[in-house]
Amino acid sequence: MARYTGPDCKLCRREGVKLFLKGDRCLSKKCAVEKRPSPPGQQMGGRRRKPSDFAIQLREKQKARRMYGVLEGQFKRTFDAAERLPGVTGDNLLRLLELRMDNVIYRLGFGSSRDQARQLVEHGHFLVNDRRASVPSMQMKTGDVITVRAGSKNREFFKNKAEFESARATVPQWLELDQETMTGRVVGPPSRADLETTINEQLIVEHYSR
Repeated sequence: MARYTGPDCKLCRREGVKLFLKGDRCLSKKCAVEKRPSPPGQQMGGRRRKPSDFAIQLREKQKARRMYGVLEGQFKRTFDAAERLPGVTGDNLLRLLELRMDNVIYRLGFGSSRDQARQLVEHGHFLVNDRRASVPSMQMKTGDVITVRAGSKNREFFKNKAEFESARATVPQWLELDQETMTGRVVGPPSRADLETTINEQLIVEHYSR
């Protein structure tokens, strides 16, 4: 499957916000957004034209897509699914993105970034309800139990994750984590307060409604 393989920091600079694609680096002084806040290809202090409504909507969609590491086709299918659900389409969209397996693994602290969490899922290190799961886009449901496979717990990576980088990650209220057994559980669907606050989902809805 095609996937962006260029510099992650370039994406953050293009969107003008931290997308937390590099894990702990995004919280350090090495963060490219803080060092070079201007978009790629533009000199700092250069003049910029006022963006059109379409450009603003497009940038918001791109920001959300890149933050969650979703390809354009996947993102559009997720939006179509959100439209079919009862309730507010924008909230549904963010909720579906949050409930992706790779994002749940990231929220539980097993990966320092969504990209790392996606790689761990693809390599088959996790069980969902005692069954091996290796599809990052798999939608988690209330009551689902995610555990690190017995064979993976002995790997150096997971041994070093004993504290799950608690200084960096705070497990949201819609998830539960048992650090001793390396087990997570989906307590319920994320509420609006739990969803990504840096994304204006209404702009995304307007973009696809054009």
